[in-house]
Amino acid sequence: MLYLIAEWFHYEGLSNLFRYQTFRSGAALMTALVIGLIIGPKFINMLRIRQGKGQPIREDGPQTHLAKRGTPTMGGLMILTSLIVTMLLFMDMTNPFVWACVAVTVGFGIIGFLDDYDKVTKRHHAGLSSKVRLLLEFIVAGIASYIIVSQLNTNLYVPFLSGRYIPLGPFYYVFAAVVIVGAGNAVNLTDGLDGLATMPVIIAAGTFAIICYLAGRVDYATYLGIPHVPRAGELAIFCAGIMGAGLAFLWFNAPPAAVFMGDTGSLALGGALGCIAVAAHHEIVLAIVGGLFVLEAVSVIIQVFWFKRTGRRVFRMAPIHHHFEQKGWHESTVVIRFWIISIVLAVLGLATLKLR
Repeated sequence: MLYLIAEWFHYEGLSNLFRYQTFRSGAALMTALVIGLIIGPKFINMLRIRQGKGQPIREDGPQTHLAKRGTPTMGGLMILTSLIVTMLLFMDMTNPFVWACVAVTVGFGIIGFLDDYDKVTKRHHAGLSSKVRLLLEFIVAGIASYIIVSQLNTNLYVPFLSGRYIPLGPFYYVFAAVVIVGAGNAVNLTDGLDGLATMPVIIAAGTFAIICYLAGRVDYATYLGIPHVPRAGELAIFCAGIMGAGLAFLWFNAPPAAVFMGDTGSLALGGALGCIAVAAHHEIVLAIVGGLFVLEAVSVIIQVFWFKRTGRRVFRMAPIHHHFEQKGWHESTVVIRFWIISIVLAVLGLATLKLR
């Protein structure tokens, strides 16, 4: 809205600031942060009243988690509210990449909300059936993939190598949808401890804010040898909004959490990161930057695969953050060490921009 108003005034006077993506990114971060901090207490109060007993806690999980009974979930609604308002204020809503990200963020948020609602009302941690959830996720991701691919080529670019890519052709639509759905579910699996998923999402969003800005600039993209994606720079503002909304949520989600993100937030944020990576043509880099999410998802896959075939477990409990809890690590120790891993992986991801 503010961006369109500035455009209507032909960027005269102070409105000229809105011409720059860097200014709008900073404004988006601060706006989402302030909105989140303001609405947070009211949202938590509302969720606590409506949910009563809060999110169901697994009886077979770490015993320390039983003390979290009564903590409300669906805190992702706070994130989505501040993020969507920020997007409407500062982003160019005529940009197709923006609409693709909106479709995934809102669509996955609704799917996550339905899942959380099912858990709260039925007092069980299972939620929607996995088949129904995946079907809905792939429908949303497929729409977003179609919007994105209509704006760019179908090449899969290889990091560390300049100008090297794999032409996927029509298969790229499927690949893009898998990246988006995979990212959403990987973040969802990571969201098991207070603050564990929130900070890595903020770190990944900050990393991709830089990547999107550089990919959207033909001069920087040419210098670095990365694919130039016209209009992708607008997604840097979206990433900044995720950072601001995430920081505001972390204020209330810091141990001991006053509210849980729930699938409402984790699915939406993970899907958004996947969508941003596809739009910026840095899908493989997402696997590096979001390596923690990949590790969490792979730990579950390994655990299920091995248990079905041998009846034995590889990890004491999956996802892997619970494995370390069962080994005696304190929850805050697991969270902070995983944050450190996320920072290191983000640096490695940024290093791929120069090592081409």
